[in-house]
Amino acid sequence: MLPLSDTAKGYLLGLTAVIIFGLTLPATRMAVAELPATFVGLGRALVAAAIAALFLQFGNAPRPSRAQIGKLALASAGIIFGFPLLSAIAMKTAPAAHGGVVLGILPLATALAGVVFAGERPSIGFWICGLIGSAAVIIFSLLDGGAEIFSADILLVLAVISAAVGYAVSGDLSRTLGGWQVISWALVISVPTLLIPVIWVLPDVNWMASAQAWASFAYVAVFSQFLGFFFWNKAMAIAGIARIGQLQLFQIFITLIGSWALVGETIKPVTIAFALIVFTAVWFGRKMQVRRS
Repeated sequence: MLPLSDTAKGYLLGLTAVIIFGLTLPATRMAVAELPATFVGLGRALVAAAIAALFLQFGNAPRPSRAQIGKLALASAGIIFGFPLLSAIAMKTAPAAHGGVVLGILPLATALAGVVFAGERPSIGFWICGLIGSAAVIIFSLLDGGAEIFSADILLVLAVISAAVGYAVSGDLSRTLGGWQVISWALVISVPTLLIPVIWVLPDVNWMASAQAWASFAYVAVFSQFLGFFFWNKAMAIAGIARIGQLQLFQIFITLIGSWALVGETIKPVTIAFALIVFTAVWFGRKMQVRRS
């Protein structure tokens, strides 16, 4: 069996992460049905931080430099505070399937963030493929009645921006610090800031919530907030932020399947047509040149 190239390894790791991340909104939707959105959005990071601290301790991970700490703080603002909290609040009112469609613009946003924070230079062809794929999911959102959920859409767009910045910065850091170390240190340095809002909402937590709600919370804490980034950061480090970011186009369909299977939401036949459009955009996008500084 021939060894995999770095690009192939990156795609394999990236797809694994996309599957994990794709189930985040359905799990969040089930969790916030019985638990406060702030608790779900930020409390998940506290749980993940406890696990991350153990990994750092037993993995003998070197401490990040002062410059790296600054970048870790920026990554934390996006993937530990912004995206989890904003998406959790949005899931109070928007269906998970709808949210997954809105997040379909994340690949383009991640590529833009890669240009700003990591010095990547995608080709014109790459941008065209990204725009086609992103336009497809936006049109799908409108056809699916997405315009009716305006406030949730605003939160989800802000969540996209937060995630894109966090992904790009953490992916760039992973080249020197290591994938699992990036998310682990980002979580640990965020603990003091996370404690205040989480403690504030503790009196509102329904500790007698169903097993389904707590299992969903556990999923977003352990998998979405921690383990998924092991694969994601490593993938971006070896194959590039823009290329791996394109795989996020598949995330919408993982979310739709999870919304149907876990939450009981309806998936319409039109999804198949848009899945083919998105798949085509991703397929051609991965063939396009992406220059890295």
